[in-house]
Amino acid sequence: MGIPEKVAVLFRALAGRFGKKGNDGPGPDSGLWGEQQAEALLERGGLGILGRRVRVGRRGEIDLLARDGEELVFVEVKTRANEALGAPISAVGRRKRHALSRAAVRYLKTLRARHVRFRFDVVEVVGSPAAGVIRIRHVKNAFPLDACYRVN
Repeated sequence: MGIPEKVAVLFRALAGRFGKKGNDGPGPDSGLWGEQQAEALLERGGLGILGRRVRVGRRGEIDLLARDGEELVFVEVKTRANEALGAPISAVGRRKRHALSRAAVRYLKTLRARHVRFRFDVVEVVGSPAAGVIRIRHVKNAFPLDACYRVN
């Protein structure tokens, strides 16, 4: 085996080791597809979409940023091909809630407004681009701001 082949094998091994793990979604575009389904659901429910995949800081991202009346809504979208490993919302554990809280606080600081009402919602999407939506559910006030953060 020559050097180019060895390098190719090494890159494949590294991609497997450091690539996305545990994604039981329906494919590489499942996240974007799920976010599009969630956005349509929220708009039908009367929410205004303010942003998609909003970057906050170096590592923070908010899937959807919406407005429900006078309330700002930070939306996490979880897409799964099926529920064999549980409901999609079960993937929003302590670490994810902490990261979302951090991103929300950073976003709120950029607004430079005081006393902004906000909440965290989760939209579960079960399905795939090929199969379509099997089930979609909007969970309002899915979790509170992480206790280590404060705003206002």
